[in-house]
Amino acid sequence: MPTSDYPVQPVPFTAVRVTGGFWQARQEVNRTVTVPFALKQCEDSGRLKNFDLAAETLRRRAAGEPTFQNKPVTIYPFDDSDVFKVIEGAAFALSMRRDAALEARLDGWIARIAAAQEPDGYLYTFRTMHPDSPAQEWIDPQRWLKDPDLSHELYNIGHMYEAGVAYFQATGKRALLDVCLKSAELVWRDFGDGKLRIAPGHQVIEMGLAKLYRVTGERRYLDLAKIFLEARGPGGKLYSQQHLAVADQDEAVGHAVRANYMYSGMADVAALAGDARYIVAIDRIWNNMAGKKLYLTGGVGALHNGEMYGAAYELPNDAYNETCAAIALMMWNHRMFLLTGDAKYMDVLERTCYNGFISGVSLSGDRFFYTNPLVYDGSAKNNFGGAGRAAWFGCACCPPNVLRTLADLTGYFYAVRDDSLYVNFYAQSEGSAVVRGRTVQLTQATDYPWSGKVRLTVSPDQPAKFTLRLRIPGWAQGRPVPTDLYGYDDATPGTWTVKVDGAPVRGALEKGYVGITREWKAGDVVELDLPMPVRAVHSHPQAAALRELVAFERGPVVYCVEGKVGESMPVDLTAPAVKTVAPEERKEWLGGVVVLTTGESVTPAFTAIPYFAWDNRGLAPMAVWLKREK
Repeated sequence: MPTSDYPVQPVPFTAVRVTGGFWQARQEVNRTVTVPFALKQCEDSGRLKNFDLAAETLRRRAAGEPTFQNKPVTIYPFDDSDVFKVIEGAAFALSMRRDAALEARLDGWIARIAAAQEPDGYLYTFRTMHPDSPAQEWIDPQRWLKDPDLSHELYNIGHMYEAGVAYFQATGKRALLDVCLKSAELVWRDFGDGKLRIAPGHQVIEMGLAKLYRVTGERRYLDLAKIFLEARGPGGKLYSQQHLAVADQDEAVGHAVRANYMYSGMADVAALAGDARYIVAIDRIWNNMAGKKLYLTGGVGALHNGEMYGAAYELPNDAYNETCAAIALMMWNHRMFLLTGDAKYMDVLERTCYNGFISGVSLSGDRFFYTNPLVYDGSAKNNFGGAGRAAWFGCACCPPNVLRTLADLTGYFYAVRDDSLYVNFYAQSEGSAVVRGRTVQLTQATDYPWSGKVRLTVSPDQPAKFTLRLRIPGWAQGRPVPTDLYGYDDATPGTWTVKVDGAPVRGALEKGYVGITREWKAGDVVELDLPMPVRAVHSHPQAAALRELVAFERGPVVYCVEGKVGESMPVDLTAPAVKTVAPEERKEWLGGVVVLTTGESVTPAFTAIPYFAWDNRGLAPMAVWLKREK
């Protein structure tokens, strides 16, 4: 088992359950709609059939048909990965609630995957089904050689490793995990003992190998993750972060999903292998990202061309902002928090979570955004070739990524370090954590993110002294992000308060947390009140696309204005003065939201909805940033 690890340890998502409110509604739709929908899409689109075709080729060649082969029925050689991500997300759902029918269905899928694995452990359906010549131009006649470009061989199995670990942990069944271990042995023979040095063209295997290392204690898997990181640069493609050695990189560049997965993998290796060079590097890169390349919605990856990070302050409103990039950004920020115990990383994670991530799936759970711009004209085909939300994509990485992230979201709620218990996420929930050998039950009652009032009941199994650390979000302290990229017109901090059993708690914040050290006993009640005024937001003056524009947010939620097709574009509207804008609860709208409105006393009338909820009532123009009143 790991001898080195993150200083702060997350409380597993399986130890926390949402019991009501915003996230219960989204998780329930994810479980009951998105999971079965994604399973059916993988079957109907042919992604699962590719495994059957690979297995058939293996079987018939072994039986004496040396020239038999099949052609793939889907477009991309990374389509295997969608199957693995769906299994992983479904496994997370099983971890929270066992479902015999779902489990049996997944067992059947896993048997079909295992049948497609070659005898030496290689698993890549596009090659296995059509072995005599490449079935697609991204594939080299020899294994691995085009992985630095676009073959995605290592990317696919990286997602498989994550799925294999998740399914083993959810069910105790080893079938998929054993497929993963057989694959990893081959990867070790080729890249460890064999000394082949190839930088993965699309990172993710680094995180997958770290998970295999955690579950098996086999050090070679962690060594492999570092081998793949160290194979990068100098002189390679900036697009896939191969331009410099990873420890020498200092800017978020290239394809945003690849980049954020790599930075997450670097954090894993830094923690598990004790490599401080990586911590220094990803700290530099994070400051560049958060200070110059982060959207107000928590999205990243400004450029449509290459799905890439742009230059410093290049933040066009018609941004690409791939949903997968937002998810990868959440992974990276959580790991930065686990390395440092600093709330600023959870602040960015929260911003992404409530805005640029959850916007990626409809309220109905079966329509998706690949891109998440901050302005839309109501008709452009900007969503991977379509206008508005789509049921699926030819390149379908985003829907199953949303599925798995929603399913294990409660893993972000709490964390422990020594005698400190961190409360990072506010949501109606029940959970438990172990602090210094004591089991502490935690119950939250709150209507967050619509209300900043949180009632947290703390119940250790017997009286115990420890420090409860409550995150006071940056937005409650008068700053939207932990850099100068955005600011509030009125940066006056909110007058937040904390009480324990009715007695006020005072004290300076430490790394964004208010610490309460005392002997806790069962039934102690902590009351947190985070006022949520409507805030007008401005950007850094060097962000040219946002000059003289204003956006609105309340608490962690960013707002936008939706127009009507054929009418004036919201981006052309002049925003009302923030003092005239007030929150208004509308339980009948969009699953129940708080909107921002000027009411009938101000002309023209103004109503803004949460950004995550746009395009749920039909195709319409939309804007986050509006013209500022002169």
